[in-house]
Amino acid sequence: MPSTPLIPSNWASFPDEFRNRLGSTVGRQRIMQSEQDLLVVAHQVPEHDELGRRGVLFWRDASGEWRCSNGDPGKAALGLHLDRYAKKLDAFENSVSKAMRADDYLVLLEGLAPIVRSNRNLFETLEEARKAVPSDRSLIDHRDKAYDLSRQADLLYEDSKNSMDVAMVRRADEQAQASHKMMVAAHRLNTLAALFFPFATLGAIFGTTLTDNWNWSKSAVPFFIFVIISGLTGLALTKFVTKPT
Repeated sequence: MPSTPLIPSNWASFPDEFRNRLGSTVGRQRIMQSEQDLLVVAHQVPEHDELGRRGVLFWRDASGEWRCSNGDPGKAALGLHLDRYAKKLDAFENSVSKAMRADDYLVLLEGLAPIVRSNRNLFETLEEARKAVPSDRSLIDHRDKAYDLSRQADLLYEDSKNSMDVAMVRRADEQAQASHKMMVAAHRLNTLAALFFPFATLGAIFGTTLTDNWNWSKSAVPFFIFVIISGLTGLALTKFVTKPT
């Protein structure tokens, strides 16, 4: 699909100086001034995974009348533009309150990063516009609102980043506790194996048919000797297994 022209076709009296300074893409957010005309070049609200930036122009002609390239009503256009940023930030704030895992916060940070930059640049652009046309009091209100949005975006980004760090620390702690439990279980299993290994080994040897006809095998004494030797050997193996490295 062909891209929408940056300059509307119905802006017949749009200054040629502005036309010559605008390229095929929007470029950075900035202002242009030509005699009594003022042009604010801004970015629309960035969407997630959006590589380029979609531009919107706010033109104040010599008579003080505002026009917007996206069709919004002139004088209210800048306010509506800022409202879209505010709505987007409110949606992110709602998502941040529901996030639980580090992966959730990572997705939010990826979406918030371009909005933080765009908000900050928009505030700086409107500050330049206010200085260029100090007689237009509405630019002061728009500048102040842009500052509040920029501050909100910065705080939201920092809160999300801190929450992600906390979630990662909590997850690492849970993994460490699980690893510790597994290590304790493995240690107990090794201890039991070392303790009863001699019993199993000697029992397998003397439990064969080779000892059935031995005279001493019919007495209880060999059994107690077997238990004592196996126990002592098992304790020795246990001490060796549990010896600190």
